[in-house]
Amino acid sequence: MPTITVPFRAGHEGYAGFRIPAVVVTAAGTLLAFCEGRVDSGRDWGHIDIVVKRSTDGGRTWGPLRVAADNGTDLAGNPAPVVLDTGRILLVHVRSAAGASEAALLRGEVPEADGRRVWVRHSDDDGATWSTPREITGQVKRPGWRWYATTPGHAIQLSTGRIVVPANHTLPPTGTDVGDEAKYNGGHCLLSDDRGETWSLGYLDENTDGYVNVNETTAAELPDGRVYFNTRTDSTSPGNRADAHSEDGGKTLTYPFRPQAGLDGPVCEGSLLQLRAPDVLLFSGPALPTGRALMTIRASTDGGTTWRPVHTADGLPAAYSDLVRVDADTVGLLHETGDFGAYERIVFRRIPVTRLT
Repeated sequence: MPTITVPFRAGHEGYAGFRIPAVVVTAAGTLLAFCEGRVDSGRDWGHIDIVVKRSTDGGRTWGPLRVAADNGTDLAGNPAPVVLDTGRILLVHVRSAAGASEAALLRGEVPEADGRRVWVRHSDDDGATWSTPREITGQVKRPGWRWYATTPGHAIQLSTGRIVVPANHTLPPTGTDVGDEAKYNGGHCLLSDDRGETWSLGYLDENTDGYVNVNETTAAELPDGRVYFNTRTDSTSPGNRADAHSEDGGKTLTYPFRPQAGLDGPVCEGSLLQLRAPDVLLFSGPALPTGRALMTIRASTDGGTTWRPVHTADGLPAAYSDLVRVDADTVGLLHETGDFGAYERIVFRRIPVTRLT
């Protein structure tokens, strides 16, 4: 039986490139692997769909590619799926005009109607079909924010029933700045206490001192009920990761994001997964500090305070990733990689839990 499969390969199935993986397991045990299908090129803007493949055998084989969310010939991206206690699968994502590049958004050159807006849709048939999308921008995006992104990776539902979707944004600049300076990055999360019917903003982490610049963020619920957040940061603080905890389900942070220098790696997205039985917190991401390569899973038994490497995929280029508990014995790792660049394919790895704990 294969332990490594390739659900998405650049230049195949009608897409020039595939980026931004996310993976969940449904109540029926089906794996859903999501990513952005980039039609014309591998760039971060243009005609982009959210695509999905289903696996009913634990990621050993994958069904046909389906479009889970689109925006015509514009952009639908940053998939943040979560499987609810009811079995419903929510897909929170963003939309924007095809021509709204990140650079133009940061400089404030994109009209609000064409900028990053937030949508949600759902599936009640194990990811086979999806509902009509519903816009929630007015509930979760403040006026003036320019860039906006959900996760990347999976969102979570807490033991209380609350849905938490990590997200990030940028603030409008001051003085002679133009808005693309890293210090204007900020973090927040989306919250829903009624299984996705209504939404609100949770914590805000915003400062412009340049020490920690909260960016793409992932979350996990710890065994004691706290929510642990870990973020990419390009800043003057030690390392390229920062983290924070919340004791009220993501509404506020116990402390603002602080450096987590124990996770060596480049400026890049990472993923979290809290295992139960045994209680181990996992983090996946490239571990080479000077570049996007060396996909590695690290483990923490103290709620993210300290980390140790437990599994290295290989020494190849690698970038974004997402983690999922496939079954009692297996963790799945969906990540970008390639032989000569990190974005040639998205692979799925089946890893025994015993290797990670």
